[in-house]
Amino acid sequence: MPATRTTLRRSLAAAAAMPLLIGALASCGYGSQAKKDEKKVVAEGPQLSAPQVRLGYFPNLTHATALVGDQEGFFQKELGGTELKVSAFNAGPSAIEALNAGSIDIGFIGPSPAINGYSKSKGQNLRIVGGSASGGVKLVVDPAKIKTVDDLKGRKIATPQLGNTQDVAFLHWIAEKGWKVDAQSGKGDVSVVRTDNKIAPDAYKSGSIDGAWVPEPTASKLVSEGAKVLLDETSLWPGEKFVITNIIVSQTFLKEHPDVVEAVLRGSVKTNAWINANPAKAKESANARLKALSGKPLPTEVIDPAWPSIRFTDDPLAATLQAQADHAVGTGLLKKPDLAGIYDLRPLNKVLKAAGKPEVADAGLGAE
Repeated sequence: MPATRTTLRRSLAAAAAMPLLIGALASCGYGSQAKKDEKKVVAEGPQLSAPQVRLGYFPNLTHATALVGDQEGFFQKELGGTELKVSAFNAGPSAIEALNAGSIDIGFIGPSPAINGYSKSKGQNLRIVGGSASGGVKLVVDPAKIKTVDDLKGRKIATPQLGNTQDVAFLHWIAEKGWKVDAQSGKGDVSVVRTDNKIAPDAYKSGSIDGAWVPEPTASKLVSEGAKVLLDETSLWPGEKFVITNIIVSQTFLKEHPDVVEAVLRGSVKTNAWINANPAKAKESANARLKALSGKPLPTEVIDPAWPSIRFTDDPLAATLQAQADHAVGTGLLKKPDLAGIYDLRPLNKVLKAAGKPEVADAGLGAE
């Protein structure tokens, strides 16, 4: 790759500093990277080992476990007197920076930023402690300009952020097609334009981009503006399953407050069960949380097609994480990482066993 590793690292660090702009940004102890939740949280009952837990997630439907768990109070109920505080982020690198800075304790995040964060810290800053979702990512394009995959050459396609999960997936897919793109600049046979999910629809309407490889609901927002789905990433994976959202935790917080981590995981497991048993109500709940974060809910024409494309699961689908790490290495965005110990699924398996559910596997990447 033309760029040096040092230049690439600096670029990735700069990309990680991109903030989420949802309404007016408020301080959350980490500059302007996250918006402090305005919802009043009622913490009742005995306090766990920490007075509060700070949870980060994205205003994406692929993070609906967090959206619904927060909205319906599943997390807070399990936490009792320990207060839940939440912050919203646009993309994974920003959330990793917040975790490293101690601004959040637990986060819902995509696989690529988790891999990058674990690798760059030499296995010291985080653990993946649970799964959340699979699927919900699509390549959508302007049908007037792009009718087949081959028509992508020479076009401008957006991804949310340099080094995020969709960025890596798209770069890997481009490489498999035999096309050449410089991972750092995004220039090549296809122009990869890193564009905040919030502004991607406007960029599409203005003609600044010709399509996007993005998670829901951004993909369906673009479709509502006239774009067409060219590819669903689910179709590229064996069994049509791949991890899109993990639950990560600071290793320090996990060590000091395992009871709090278990409580959040119980809330997550109960949330996923409720979502899968009540899909219509869960869709409404997720939309209500999105409204609280952004000031307006998703319109029916966006959320209705987006919701069915996401599968909610407690299983982190660990084998697919290794595959995504290999994809990041292949793109040149990551040196071959040692992922041994990235998972600690013991708290989750304890929760699952207590709930009468089958345990999940770590694909040989578990902490000792």
